[in-house]
This record gives sequence, C-alpha cells and structure tokens, in this order.
Amino acid sequence: MILAILIGGCLVLILLVFTFLFYFGSGSAINDNFIGDTVAIVPLQGEIAYGQSNILGGTVISPDVVKAGLEKAEEDPSVSAIVLEVNSPGGSPVASEEIMEYVKNSDKPIVVWISDVGASGAYLVASAADKIVASPTSTVGSIGVILSLTDLSGLYQKIGVNQSSIKAGEYKDIGADYRPLTAEERQILQNMVNQDYDYFISLVADNRKLDKNYVRSVAEGKIYTGTQAKDLKLVDETGSRDHALKLAARLGGIKGQYKVITINPPQSFEDILNSLSTNFAYSLGKGIGSFMQKGAVQYNIQ
Repeated sequence: MILAILIGGCLVLILLVFTFLFYFGSGSAINDNFIGDTVAIVPLQGEIAYGQSNILGGTVISPDVVKAGLEKAEEDPSVSAIVLEVNSPGGSPVASEEIMEYVKNSDKPIVVWISDVGASGAYLVASAADKIVASPTSTVGSIGVILSLTDLSGLYQKIGVNQSSIKAGEYKDIGADYRPLTAEERQILQNMVNQDYDYFISLVADNRKLDKNYVRSVAEGKIYTGTQAKDLKLVDETGSRDHALKLAARLGGIKGQYKVITINPPQSFEDILNSLSTNFAYSLGKGIGSFMQKGAVQYNIQ
C-alpha cells in the first residue's frame, strides 16, 4: 500500500516536471519566458489620431493600435511590467484621452519613457502612467489647446473667387475660410477652447496628483526639456530607455535579470484625403518644429 502511494507520488512529480519543461523550456508557447520575468515595450510614435497614415507621409497612430499592444502585454503571463515608449507631439483630444484611460486602468505597472517629444495629447497619455521617465533633452509639456482657423477672404478677392454658402442657422459657417470671424463668433470659440484647456489641466492634475492651480501655472502651452519637466514635477525621473526598463522591472516585482520584448501591432495604411481640404483645425496644444502642423486634428464643418 505504501509502495503504491510512493509510486503514485513519483508519477505525479514526474508529470509536473514534464509539464513545467514543456511550457517553459525550449520551444515554449509563451515567448520562451518564465512567468513574470519580462518587461514589454509598446511604442507610441507619431501623431495621435483615428487613422494610420496620411498622404503627406506623416506617421499617425490610432488609439486602437496602442491599446492592442497594451492588451497583448496585459494578457501575456510572462510580462510583469510595461514601458510605453513615447515620441509624439500629441493630436486628437478624444484619441489621446482614450489611450490615457487605458493606461490609467492597466492592471500591470506602466512606465512611460519620453524619447524626443512627449507633448500635448501625448503628455496627457503619459500623465496617467505609474511613472514617467524623460530623456534629459526631450521636449515635454505643451499643455494647452489650440483652434486653428484660416481666413482666405483677401486672397479669394484678389484672384476673383467668390465663395459663399446657403445656410440654416446663424453660426453654421463659423470658421469658414471665405470670411473673417465676427467678434461674437471669436468669443464663442474662445469659450470652447478655455473650457477644454481647463479640462486638460484637471486631467493632468488628477493623474499626477498635483494641485490644479500649480498645473495651470506651469502649463500655458509651454514646452520644457526633460530636465526642466522633472524640476516642475511633470515627470518623475530623467534617463535613458534602459533606466525606464529597470524602473518598470522593479515596479513589476521582477528580481534580478529580466527579459525585454517589443510589441508592434500590425498597422494598416490608408490615406486621410480630407487632410488636404479641411480648414478647421483643433488639437491639444501642438508640439514644436516639424511636429507643429502634424499635431493638429482637423475637422470638416458641414
């Protein structure tokens, strides 16, 4: 009887060892990793918008693409922490907030690493992470809202173009490029921008656990280096990607060495044809340099 029990116990032990080697040994179906010894990098690079590319060659990243990468990292049992690698001037307020909410509600610790640019909507996303690490020379901030309009009425008059509209509703053609804004229309739009700016500040203050008035004082659409942003409490630390990975590993409870995987969800490419024909641009305070025009979200007013 005792011998039978011992033999049965040995068989169970052998079965457990075999199962362990099958799943976590060479050829494992889970990235050849032990459970919990991996940090996943998910890139967020380019303009944030509901699209994948535009005909001008600018990179556009959809919130669905970022969420797909984060979801894959969340579902992988070998991953204990995530590094969201940010290089973005921001973009669509709605798309940025959508990614922000996903980052905020992640079950695994997320560290954002800002490489070159983490501005406006991209900074909003970053603000929801457990920690933010920025390259010392990166561009951070641009907490603000901009509404871009173009008045081409003078040009149209010079070249003999007479453009008008038949409308129902006094303000239906507000922002049209064939006439300047009235003082009342300008105030209407300014009120909208002010409200969204206040909301942007509230989100950052809540995410970063900072006083709202303090965030307002350092916002104003200003941009900062990573080092300046750390001094202003907009980021937690400055450092390289490796520094961010080590911090993420520590937050994920990984002891000793860890593995790193990069999750790049496949993207489909499609042209955003109306990007050439719109005249009403709205975004969460755009970035700088070549990013300044790419940071805008454009809508048709119909």
